Amino acid sequence: MKIAVVGATGLVGGEILKVLEERNFPVTELLAVASERSVGKEITFKGKQIKVIGFEEAIAAKPEIAIFSAGGGTSLELAPRFAEAGITVIDNSSAWRMDPTKKLVVPEINAKTLTKEDKIIANPNCSTIQMVVVLNPLHEKYKIKRVVVSTYQSVTGTGKAAVDQLFSERAGDHSKGKVYPHQIDLNVLPHIDSFLDNGYTKEEMKMTNETKKIMGDDSIAVTATTVRIPTIGGHSEAVNIEFENEFDLDEVRQILSQAEGVIIQDDPKNFLYPMPLTAHGKDDTFVGRIRRDESQPKTLNLWIVADNLRKGAATNTVQIAEFLMKHDLVGVAQEV
Repeated sequence: MKIAVVGATGLVGGEILKVLEERNFPVTELLAVASERSVGKEITFKGKQIKVIGFEEAIAAKPEIAIFSAGGGTSLELAPRFAEAGITVIDNSSAWRMDPTKKLVVPEINAKTLTKEDKIIANPNCSTIQMVVVLNPLHEKYKIKRVVVSTYQSVTGTGKAAVDQLFSERAGDHSKGKVYPHQIDLNVLPHIDSFLDNGYTKEEMKMTNETKKIMGDDSIAVTATTVRIPTIGGHSEAVNIEFENEFDLDEVRQILSQAEGVIIQDDPKNFLYPMPLTAHGKDDTFVGRIRRDESQPKTLNLWIVADNLRKGAATNTVQIAEFLMKHDLVGVAQEV
């Protein structure tokens, strides 16, 4: 299968290339695509050097799938053009997520809704993905009423410049351009993305709105506080879940142990719980600190960690591509 990676020179783009290679996705030809300033540069894929090409050349080459990780503006402009050429687009930006005509997909939950007519498929927000893969099997059993989530998110979620800021500050150099409005090293910033009129940030509202869309249930109440911390390799979440029905803790653990893509790390006596350091580079979502909320009935506390560049972005998009290929849901439009 001919695959295009749009934004191949970026942090997530590089991770997508790595995941395609690791999972042995059957790439017959890889198109590394980026903006004009990167055209002609080279990236490495499966030990080979591949020259970066521009958007027009990529559309003309008619790959079956184009995985986009080049920002919302680029996606809004170019994804429809790729789609019109019969190319199935899997988009990592926020551009199409809440578009009612587009599917927002986490394969473990709702890939079965995809059809050959879906030419632009949205990949959810990184912090939403890792939460819903844990929430969904519990929702099916106990029905979730309300979720309260606080996140602790890695600087890699902002991109390479944010990683550079962190390490420059750690080295004592505060002279370089800042991605964040404050120092991030030895600090915590209680906002991710821009603030909205309701006092929440875009990231917080993404978690609220995307959760309902992915899980197909607008009755689930979600409130979020998203926080940037000086870590690399994963996002962490403290999640409080109120159910309509009573639950049993042993049954909760059994359900999660059988959930696709979820690994339980929950042995507090031996200090075993999920951490960004141990989730780094892995495709699974890790859950621990599983305990009852003793302040109110039918309520559960969890701690969820996943590598935001993997399951939160690259892995999820590649899994969507794998599903499309397995179920023969891609194909270039025939010439008229």
